[in-house]
Amino acid sequence: MKKPLRELKGVGEKTEKLFQRVGIADTDDLLHYYPRNYETYEEPKEIAALEEGTVASVQATVMTGAYVTQVRNLQVLSVTVGDKSGKLPVAWFNMPYLRSTLKKGSVFVFRGRIVKKQGKLKLEHPEIFTPAAYQDILHSMQPVYNLTAGLSNKTIVKLIQQVLKEQPLQTEYLPDGMKERYHLADYNYAVQTIHFPGNMQELLTARKRLVFDEFLLFILAVQLLKEKTEEAENVFHMKPVWTTEQMIENLPYALTGAQKNVWHEIERDLCGQALMSRLVQGDVGSGKTILAFLAMVMTVENGYQAALMVPTEVLARQHFEAFTKLMEEQGITSCHPVLLTGSTTAKEKRQIYGEIASKEADIIIGTHALIQEKVVYNNLGLVITDEQHRFGVKQREALTTMGNPPHVLVMSATPIPRTLAIILYGDLDISVIDELPARRLPIKNCVVGTSYRPKAYAFIEKQVQEGRQAYVICPMVEESEGLDAENVLDYSRKLKEVLPDDITVVPLHGKMKPKEKNQIMDAFAAGEIKVLVSTTVVEVGVNVPNATVMMVENAERFGLAQLHQLRGRVGRGEHQSYCIFMQGNDVQETSKRLEILNKSNDGFYIAGEDLKLRGPGDLFGIRQSGLMEFKIGDIYNDADILKKASEAAGEILCLDSDLSLPQHGALREKLLSYMKDDLQNLGL
Repeated sequence: MKKPLRELKGVGEKTEKLFQRVGIADTDDLLHYYPRNYETYEEPKEIAALEEGTVASVQATVMTGAYVTQVRNLQVLSVTVGDKSGKLPVAWFNMPYLRSTLKKGSVFVFRGRIVKKQGKLKLEHPEIFTPAAYQDILHSMQPVYNLTAGLSNKTIVKLIQQVLKEQPLQTEYLPDGMKERYHLADYNYAVQTIHFPGNMQELLTARKRLVFDEFLLFILAVQLLKEKTEEAENVFHMKPVWTTEQMIENLPYALTGAQKNVWHEIERDLCGQALMSRLVQGDVGSGKTILAFLAMVMTVENGYQAALMVPTEVLARQHFEAFTKLMEEQGITSCHPVLLTGSTTAKEKRQIYGEIASKEADIIIGTHALIQEKVVYNNLGLVITDEQHRFGVKQREALTTMGNPPHVLVMSATPIPRTLAIILYGDLDISVIDELPARRLPIKNCVVGTSYRPKAYAFIEKQVQEGRQAYVICPMVEESEGLDAENVLDYSRKLKEVLPDDITVVPLHGKMKPKEKNQIMDAFAAGEIKVLVSTTVVEVGVNVPNATVMMVENAERFGLAQLHQLRGRVGRGEHQSYCIFMQGNDVQETSKRLEILNKSNDGFYIAGEDLKLRGPGDLFGIRQSGLMEFKIGDIYNDADILKKASEAAGEILCLDSDLSLPQHGALREKLLSYMKDDLQNLGL
């Protein structure tokens, strides 16, 4: 089914590279590159009915000649248009050639954002249509995709249309009975309609099918992984050791009751007949890491190796340093830890590989580098993954097939309500640390409008002068047409102008090279950068006890669970910490949602409330939770579909545990493709 993008008409080497930057390598990737939003072309409004901050269409006559003025590096083309209800100034940027089109007396439909400048409404940089051309797209929904510099929305639309026209239909892989029972559309209809829906109802129907499929494949993969784990023999038998008891005794703080309970569960699992498969869920700062360290020490004392895999290099380095320091403080010499990440040099890697293979190294801490084929473990008895949803089933499978299947411990600070966690982590037992250490000061929160910004900047300046640091989070990397939200690049420039010169302000975002991101995070952790302006890449990642302010712009664009994760970046040291949620609109529903964060610092309560408040209005825009490995599904927004997909997976596996029946042949192929090579070990 797939073919390289280069085989499409109009795709050369340059365009192919641009698509690779957004993760599209072939036609299948292109069809599953879903729109982030849709432009709906409504009936034109009268000028008198226009409202500030909205995107609207007006049918109007050009009243004046067009004139061009130079403002810094911008050429601004201006005209005044009018209808029977009033007049409206209109401006375009760097489009002087429109002068010949905008003849006085001509009638057009103008569609763009209404802004207020010097007390008057104005239409900025609108699209222009003849009334007849606008009539053709009236009431239609046009897809809007995430772009990268040089790649236009028009190019993506054109190529998707080409693929849909030329590519043969895909085989339907869900049994007819299942589609009927869960009211699901055909697969080919869903793929076509998600890109080009005729109306909102069609869009919702298509989206429901694609979300269901994503969840179903994920759950089937997890369940098959569970079967494999249950069948696997436990060759890593362990006994309790005194070293862990002494460590707990000698810690400079007492473990909370919840930490003690969960440690006993982990210890019991490691000493049990079956292999451990446990998820430890604990809010940010609840003390999961110390439990992971205890489990690693117990594993080594029993004569086996332990590995800890985390999603970022910065976090891997921090865990490695924290573990090394703890061993020194406790006087423990039995553990030899090594750090293995993507940026470890080739020479260092060769040495580390040798130490792992000879078992000289018995604690291995790192990133995805831990599952490269060159790593040969010597009796790997325990694998711990931190922020597991960022790895997904495939990597977990890769780690558990390196030699005899080891004990698995998964840690997550993402507050997922228990009912959903049981589905998503169907192969794991679940423990919850629901108590924060007594020494933690609760974070002080406030939800404010944009008029509060000058006060917020003054507060950040004061905190920095007192020796602290701050994060500012923006929803976007750079300015994007049609999305009125703060972006990292412009915001960091603006902040540099507002704050004194001696306060270093640096931008950070996901489009940077890993090496550059690591350098920036290291400099922030070392206190060299005072204010970090970032996207949500900081959500998982770094422990900076000196950072006391978290300010989130356009807080309404994030899910509550994600905002709570971001808030967890502060409040990690001895100083009082603060979180400022800046609401970019004054919609009452938004205020109601953000107020939940204002009142509570309990992630599990927030996640539950978030689930209750979600509605179809949260369908588009910035991905609300960004959890797991889903392109279109959202575990909070689509909780009902998740439950139905779980039910369907149960039915399928109950009837046909290895998907060998004829009616499941196409589904089996689809699942193999989804899991690629990692599930071949399951005998599928």
